[in-house]
Amino acid sequence: MNRPNRPEVDWSELDKLRPYGIWLIPGLLVVFLIYTSIYTVQAESQGVVLRFGRSIKTVDPGLRFKLPFGIDKVSIVPVRRQLKQEFGFGTEGATNTSQYSNQQKEERSMVTGDLNTATVEWVVQYRVREPDEYLFKNREPGLTLRDMSESEMRTVVGDRTVEEVITIGRQEIEVDALAQLQELVNRYELGLSIDQVQLKNVNPPAPVQPSFNEVNQAQQEREQMVNVANGEYNKVVPRARGEAEQKIQAAEGYALKRVNEAEGDVARFNSVFTEYQKAPEVTRQRIYIETMRQVLPTLGRKIIIDDDASQILPLLQLNTDSQGATR
Repeated sequence: MNRPNRPEVDWSELDKLRPYGIWLIPGLLVVFLIYTSIYTVQAESQGVVLRFGRSIKTVDPGLRFKLPFGIDKVSIVPVRRQLKQEFGFGTEGATNTSQYSNQQKEERSMVTGDLNTATVEWVVQYRVREPDEYLFKNREPGLTLRDMSESEMRTVVGDRTVEEVITIGRQEIEVDALAQLQELVNRYELGLSIDQVQLKNVNPPAPVQPSFNEVNQAQQEREQMVNVANGEYNKVVPRARGEAEQKIQAAEGYALKRVNEAEGDVARFNSVFTEYQKAPEVTRQRIYIETMRQVLPTLGRKIIIDDDASQILPLLQLNTDSQGATR
């Protein structure tokens, strides 16, 4: 059997490459040394440096150095980024693995304090406050926060009626859930700060939602009628009060006028009586004349004769004035 011819090795060429091979391994070591010694912390994060698995320091954003060859390891934590978790619904494409779960239907179904059911969807917004606690105190802080949030929300909703949950009690539920969740997070040392608990869609269950909408519509109509009645009340009552006040003031003015007139008449009578006491005959005659001056013009046609007159016929057509009176 004929064996194939093997190519001859040119050992002279290998001898030329031997000096370069001596520096290849040290060069690779230097490159690996630099690669494992330099790292970058992003602007919105902090780095927790671990040396043989033990936390030794926390570094701020920027270009940093550490011991190479895996002696130091760095865990990057986004401390300045606001994270969120969604309950009862989920936004697709989220980078946070604990942002939403696959059991959304079970999460949003809750029982209220009056033993009714409600569909509650909410969002929890939070930040990493203590990177060491966030990394080392709990194995999965994101999932732990989800369980805490759901537990506290069910507790708060279970203390209220379905009407409060759906209508007037939303803000109070958010405030109470935030306070209780933050207290629980501090107790378990998750290293998180809860910024906001916000209710999204809060509705009755689908089978009873049409009836609930009818009840809401009836309540709105009732409130509208009450507002219309209050508006009419506010329009009529002040006007009636104004008219009553006007009549009271008119009556008080008339009473004051009558009192003043009566006091004037009394004063005039007293002055006349004083003069009468001084000269009775003269005063009596003056009063008589003044009285006749006021009375005679109102009599119309009149005849004045003397007591000794024997007849009056020739005098009937004499001296007739414009008022038809004969003097």
